[in-house]
Amino acid sequence: MSLKSYQKKRDFKKTPEPKAKVLKTERENIFVIQEHFSKRKHFDFRIQINRALKSWAVPKGVPKKTSEKRLAMLTEDHPLEYAKFQGTIPQGEYGAGRVKIYDSGTFENIKKDKAGKIVPINKCFKNGQIEIFLHGKKINAAFALVKFRDDKTWLLIKMRKKDEVKSKK
Repeated sequence: MSLKSYQKKRDFKKTPEPKAKVLKTERENIFVIQEHFSKRKHFDFRIQINRALKSWAVPKGVPKKTSEKRLAMLTEDHPLEYAKFQGTIPQGEYGAGRVKIYDSGTFENIKKDKAGKIVPINKCFKNGQIEIFLHGKKINAAFALVKFRDDKTWLLIKMRKKDEVKSKK
């Protein structure tokens, strides 16, 4: 995963956003959902894949009802440090506006192959079919991210109710 695109879009002398570093994390499989009040309010849905956060902009927010679908546009990877970022990106900078953490925690990859084995998350992303269970402060539910039209256009779908999903935790 490359953080070059993230780095190129920002002037770190002007923005409080964290610089792109590839760091090991103590916790694997972190997620963050951030409310982003830029030109148009949207939510940024980010999950850790390897040593970066894969990121999707979700204009209408995270689905609340089972089987509800939301458009999710894949954006550039973000550094793991971004999972803790809250603040205001100055006017004139990429993504200008206020960023607030809506929820964060860990996620569990629940996508299984035909033999019933968990598919590695990076392979799920490559195949365009991710299934995860979020263990957050506000959200404890399963979601699917499915590539829709092209590499950038995905759908975020709330899966079955919590008690119907076999979570390891």
